[in-house]
Amino acid sequence: MTADQARRRFASARVARLATVDEHGRPHLVPIVFVLDGDRVYHAVDHKPKRTTALRRLDNITADARVCVLADEYDDGDWSRLWWVRADGTARVFEGGCDESRSAIALLRDRYAQYRDAPPAGPVVAIDVTRWTGWRAGREREPG
Repeated sequence: MTADQARRRFASARVARLATVDEHGRPHLVPIVFVLDGDRVYHAVDHKPKRTTALRRLDNITADARVCVLADEYDDGDWSRLWWVRADGTARVFEGGCDESRSAIALLRDRYAQYRDAPPAGPVVAIDVTRWTGWRAGREREPG
């Protein structure tokens, strides 16, 4: 799978997993919704209930900006449809109010109907992807 094919397939996914590491190198993995803008992935902390607003993923990004985002498709009935794409890059966290934050939230609202009435109000994570890798089992048509 080429980098362009991986990027297109990644963009077609509705959910992905964000991997970060803490200051001791321990991994932390969480599911996220996201939007892709070129080679930049945006994710925002939204209104869904959380135990705390001091999220480990945000602290981890502050400690080590290297992250990985994985999107995949699994079909138990047809393994020829299996695929995964990994986006490796560096992340940064910023609070709402800046131009990039407003733009990211607008893109997320366009992509997810749930955000149209309740846009994310928390910090935004921007991931600059430096490497796209992926695999697919079958030869089905590429998304997009």
